[in-house]
Amino acid sequence: MRHRHLPTAALALGVAVLLDVLRVWLPSIITIFGRAAETPAELLGAFALGWFVLALAAPVLVRRLGAGPVGLVAAGVLAATRLALTAAPGGRIQLWLACAGLLAGLVWLAATAATAVRPVPGLAFGLAGAAVGHALLGTEDLVWRGGLLGWTVSVVLVGAFLAAQGALRSTGGGETGAWPGGTAGRLAWPLLGPVLLLGGQLAFAPAVWDAAVSYRHGAAELAGLGLPPARLAPLPELAIGLFLVALLVRPPRPVARLLWPAALLAGAGLFAADRAGWLAAAVLLTAGGLGGCLALVDTAADRANPLLRRRTGPALVRATVPEHATPAGSVAGAAPTTGSGEGPGSGESVEPDPGGRDGGGRRGFAVAGGMLGFAVGAVAYYAAYDLGYPNGWVPVLAALVIAAVAVAAPPGVARPPRPPAPVGTAIVAMLLTAVGGGIHRPPPAPQPPAAPPPAVRVVAYNIRMGFGLDGRLDLDEVARVVRDNRPDVVLLSEVDRGWLLNGGHDTLALLAGRLRMPYVFAPAADPVWGDAVLSRFPVRSGRSHPLPAHGAPTGAQALGVTLDLGGRDLAVVATHLQPPPGQGPVAQAREVAAFATGYAAGRPLVLAGDLNTEPGEPAFAAFAAAGLVDALAAARPLPTSPADDPRAQIDHVFVSPGLQAADVAAPRTTASDHLPVAVTLTLP
Repeated sequence: MRHRHLPTAALALGVAVLLDVLRVWLPSIITIFGRAAETPAELLGAFALGWFVLALAAPVLVRRLGAGPVGLVAAGVLAATRLALTAAPGGRIQLWLACAGLLAGLVWLAATAATAVRPVPGLAFGLAGAAVGHALLGTEDLVWRGGLLGWTVSVVLVGAFLAAQGALRSTGGGETGAWPGGTAGRLAWPLLGPVLLLGGQLAFAPAVWDAAVSYRHGAAELAGLGLPPARLAPLPELAIGLFLVALLVRPPRPVARLLWPAALLAGAGLFAADRAGWLAAAVLLTAGGLGGCLALVDTAADRANPLLRRRTGPALVRATVPEHATPAGSVAGAAPTTGSGEGPGSGESVEPDPGGRDGGGRRGFAVAGGMLGFAVGAVAYYAAYDLGYPNGWVPVLAALVIAAVAVAAPPGVARPPRPPAPVGTAIVAMLLTAVGGGIHRPPPAPQPPAAPPPAVRVVAYNIRMGFGLDGRLDLDEVARVVRDNRPDVVLLSEVDRGWLLNGGHDTLALLAGRLRMPYVFAPAADPVWGDAVLSRFPVRSGRSHPLPAHGAPTGAQALGVTLDLGGRDLAVVATHLQPPPGQGPVAQAREVAAFATGYAAGRPLVLAGDLNTEPGEPAFAAFAAAGLVDALAAARPLPTSPADDPRAQIDHVFVSPGLQAADVAAPRTTASDHLPVAVTLTLP
């Protein structure tokens, strides 16, 4: 590796490792510390934010001990916890390991910020590389995957990160410490938090890419529903390619200052509008806008900095580093470096900042404050689903911050040299993303059977986004539980297709691939969280009916699909009722019952899901009043929640008169906080 690229590679690798830890820490806060909404939201938020507040002390530590030693120790702890998380059994051990890894990562960022002068390339390539890797894994993290592949790639990634940190230290910091950070460094570091928040929700979220693609397929009567793509769609490749092209291929600055901030704000606005059909446009606009805004920040240089002085002569000029002025984190007597960004290589001769520790401290506080902003934004966005306030302002505010900084960034003293073959870099990333899509191609649509089957096996399961009671994402166990019940039709509740808070996985696509069953998805809380139906029979038509909240903080819907059983139709309705605080979901139950009977229009009907009501309660009675039959009645009492000590009967299957129920089961498992319910239905 060329010496001048070492800082960029080291930062990119560290960002990728930190993102791995963050994708474990975020769901651990909810599933382990939060105990599935049992912990008060205020306490949960305080615990989560506390780690980012604690990281505000990191710049002080860096200033006292030096960026080099602090950075190396923090990098070692980050790497060790990253590997330990793959081996951890879940539970409290996982939570505390993830917290330790997160804090180490934040300290490492502060130490890196104290010396790195041009952070944008490393940050951008780290985020983009992590997104491409996530796409190659089908959006499943290496931390959760384990096995030979997971361990091998994890060890290689962590080893490369540590090797880059060691090499950076031994060479005196590469570009770090050779000249003071100008405007580019000061502006880029506080933007890391907002960029990570908006990128994790849209631009760098392969699961959201998949969800957006799924809304673009299907017949007219299935419009607005998420379906497995009939063929590979180019949206993921376009998203990552557009981000890198906007980052690397830079139009004239007046055009860029208008184009990219406008695109970013438009993408965030479309996402905040909470319309599934606009998700693809939101992804592309946000990806391009983020890349372009980061490019604007990257080209900024500090004209007012007296230590930056123009010098005529050769295009590449050496930076002089007197031994008595070695910046923090550098090695005294290190060889001079050349050619990188806003310093050498752009026609400038620069000298180090004798007060580099102070400047590094400011940048350390900037990155720690930016990451605190990320935490506040993430907690505020997802707390809305418990507290019931509008949350669309969070991504829009993040986009406004990024756009404002990009517009305000002064023009560079001289444009940094373009990386070699920028278009080629984008093409390689696009090809790798396409390979991921080909490896994880969704199951093909099934053919109708030659004759209607005498019976249909139905499984209804609230999967809690794929996280078990131990707080680990274990989709193999979820799939095994479902598969052991030999289902023909599966109705899923709490399906996550890319929530950053849960790690950004496309749980539905990963399960559908394991079960070899195509799906239909309907959004409820937002375009990537809702309910799904998987079936071995082809889907002929479908419709989603949004349900009024009636005071409940989380959105709900009723998904109706018509299955072709080979000359006969079966109407299936999947839902997850959301009770208002202290009340039962009576109003939603009546609306779902009315929708289901109207949608079936006399055809055999199955209605199932997490209904959040027990037999004998008014909401349960609303289904009986609509003429539906409790298919699980013969096996009651049949508690399904909580999974480790089931007491409440809140997961149900209702059918139209004439369907005969048999072989009812609620198999014990801790793959979710609910038990699945299964029943065999004989057709009339």
